[in-house]
Amino acid sequence: MLKQRVITAVILAPLVLAGLFGLTGGAFALFTGAIVLIGAWEWVNLAGYANSKLRIAGVLGMAVAMALLWYTGQVHSAWPLWVAAVGWALNLYWVVAYPEHQAQWATSARRLAMGVWVLLPCWVGFIVLRESGAVWLLFLLLLVWCADTGAYFAGRRFGKRKLAVHVSPAKSWEGVLGGMAATTLLALIFAVWLSLGVGETLVLVIITWAVSLVSVLGDLFESMLKRTRGIKDSSALLPGHGGVLDRIDSLTAAVPLFALLWLVL
Repeated sequence: MLKQRVITAVILAPLVLAGLFGLTGGAFALFTGAIVLIGAWEWVNLAGYANSKLRIAGVLGMAVAMALLWYTGQVHSAWPLWVAAVGWALNLYWVVAYPEHQAQWATSARRLAMGVWVLLPCWVGFIVLRESGAVWLLFLLLLVWCADTGAYFAGRRFGKRKLAVHVSPAKSWEGVLGGMAATTLLALIFAVWLSLGVGETLVLVIITWAVSLVSVLGDLFESMLKRTRGIKDSSALLPGHGGVLDRIDSLTAAVPLFALLWLVL
């Protein structure tokens, strides 16, 4: 398993980094859009529709929505990100209330609808951040990686109080705090690098805390859906890593929130 993970990472990492930081404009939108559409293919199955024709229909529907946002210029607007903010507030409620309120969203149609406010605004957020310059896109990717890595090591060393025992029993509050400590250090490093003032640094740290927490929610939310579907991974597309959704679950929540805060602030 470890060998497969390493081989997959070595092959994919340079390609993904080249696409994220080497492309701009329409090419960047197509690259990130392709990733999101693969996620949509997995999401339809996550919703409970295993039939290939239905999965293709779901991908085509997402592609049409993306094309409409692009050609009408709405991909540069804030409203899809506000939709994500409302959607993730609902997702937070359902994760916290799991499994008591599972009946509110457990039907396949409702789980399918969730994918619209999870995946589509994530794509919009990527475009907004790339247009702001590569620095903030780099910061966000490092933020999510630091939050995940810090949480992993702090959770293993200090984890006692369970975060969401019914959704993901391995996660702990100590892990969350470890992740936030790691991302706080990252924010301070970027503040020094960009020569930010005290007030700007404080704003960046507060935003970092908010995005760190919501990245954890992204992970928990996908875990909840996989638990409901009865599967371990969203797919077997990436050997040793599971599916695309398994790799971008934290980003689906973090990207639109960070992009929205960037536009507003």
